[in-house]
Amino acid sequence: MLKELEIRRSLRRFTKEPVSDQQLEQLLRAAMQAPSARNQQPWEFVVVKNQETFAKIQEIQPFSSPLQTADTAVVICGNTERELSPGYWVQDCAAATQNLLLEAVHLGLGAVWLGFYPREDRVEGLQALLNLPEHVLPLAVVAVGHPDEGVENKFVDRFDPDRIHSESW
Repeated sequence: MLKELEIRRSLRRFTKEPVSDQQLEQLLRAAMQAPSARNQQPWEFVVVKNQETFAKIQEIQPFSSPLQTADTAVVICGNTERELSPGYWVQDCAAATQNLLLEAVHLGLGAVWLGFYPREDRVEGLQALLNLPEHVLPLAVVAVGHPDEGVENKFVDRFDPDRIHSESW
């Protein structure tokens, strides 16, 4: 198993050290390598580094307190005008989000997935805040930064054989 898969954790506290432009590009490159239905690649990404915007996002999504210490946030959105297979943008953008999270581990960064879709109030609130077109729907915000002292990615074995079933379940 890849080391990044073993140690990826949702980290919620970050130092003040900035995420470099090079690290940010690597995160976005990894996200865009995700598989997508019919190779439609419906994703759009909005990079946020403004603390005032972080505060407004926290008003929209009450469980987004990691933005209080994050340096960067990446908003993963689905562009429904790019859909070749309607409805699959959610799966495609979820795969892109996971790629971004794994690349953060690879780079020694911390990150956490903050969900917005399918909560209409959160989706509409974030669309309005970021001036997103109606056809660009935010799936998630990923808060990114350098892990705070005492917080680290470490292996937790989540394998549960009781969740594996045969076809005749």
